[in-house]
Amino acid sequence: MTADDARALDAADPLAAIRGLFTLPEGVIYLDGNSLGPLPRAVPAALDDAVARQWGERLIRSWNEGWIDAPQRVGAKLAGLIGARPDEVIVGDSTSANLYKLLVAALRLDPHRRTIVSELGNFPTDLHIAEGAAQAVPGARLHAVPRGEVEAALSGDTAVLLLTHIHYKTAERWDMDALTAAAHAAGAPVLWDLSHSAGAVAIDLNGSDADLAVGCGYKYLNGGPGAPAFLYVRQAHQERLHNPLSGWMGHAEPFDFADAYAPAPGMKRWLTGTPAILGLAALETSLDLWANVDRAQVWAKSAQLFDRLAAVGDVLKLTCVTPRDPARRGSHISFRHPHAYAVIQALIAHGVIGDFRAPDILRLGLTPLYLGHADVDRAGELLGEVLDSEPWRDPRYTQRQAVT
Repeated sequence: MTADDARALDAADPLAAIRGLFTLPEGVIYLDGNSLGPLPRAVPAALDDAVARQWGERLIRSWNEGWIDAPQRVGAKLAGLIGARPDEVIVGDSTSANLYKLLVAALRLDPHRRTIVSELGNFPTDLHIAEGAAQAVPGARLHAVPRGEVEAALSGDTAVLLLTHIHYKTAERWDMDALTAAAHAAGAPVLWDLSHSAGAVAIDLNGSDADLAVGCGYKYLNGGPGAPAFLYVRQAHQERLHNPLSGWMGHAEPFDFADAYAPAPGMKRWLTGTPAILGLAALETSLDLWANVDRAQVWAKSAQLFDRLAAVGDVLKLTCVTPRDPARRGSHISFRHPHAYAVIQALIAHGVIGDFRAPDILRLGLTPLYLGHADVDRAGELLGEVLDSEPWRDPRYTQRQAVT
């Protein structure tokens, strides 16, 4: 894989024009889209309109001019990226809040099933939220087991199987079809966390017969820091499950101001409080960017970028903890290094932004919408320079910051 090869691939890249739709700082190779996607160029104007015209001029009238329907509208735009129907996705709140809603709802569905099954080493907030959800339902518990024991842990007591589709450290991907089928054979639904999947890999929730899902909007969907999250409920389950955070926006008639709660039909019942309109405006604009993107080209390019960086890791004798088979991984690559935090800080200082995951993971996101093959080659060169000359030994790179 030569420099000429990279230039030729970039020249022929059908996605090359998409790069110009993002604001990317000069001299920076951004390999952190799996933590925070970059700013789409159309977002500032959309936010300016939402603030200056919709809020500043139209004031409360804007609720009847598009705001009140934003969670459903944005959900419908997102649905195609995860293989869902437009009426099966709604956007609002955080991933953590949406996890809690669905876990408690699943625990309350059958009084004879009281166990949440999950994976040890799952993204911590998923397990933390699962603990809280179990505490909210008498007799419920969280049963987290090693990855290889998940399927065997399913039983007649399983209320829901909670899995993160792509592991946040290793990028290892669960077989959604197989695990969903295994849970269904045990009589349980599956709740998928798609935070590292949506916009990164091909997902077909309906094709996999998936039951429930959540995910964030700020990673590969480029919705901005703290962007609203999404929540999916398969249509067949929508009238059987009930939102435990029964706020007024999930009411069948919120502006009747009734004392008693009556859940809205369909996905609207999963709303709780007043929608965060500015966050929804940014995310909706970012999702519009996908309208003319050939997703198959995105997934294919992701595999190519991975192969280039994995080859660099091999030359540098780094241990790659991400599966080499593209069908078994997401769109980031992770290497082990005993001084991973300091190496990442030095790499950032050299113009390549990745991130660190404790205790020893160098994590680099590969986002085909704005990364080229030459970008990845240059990032590999700079990683080699940092490992060879060892600037990471400078004490300033070893001082742990609040966000890693």
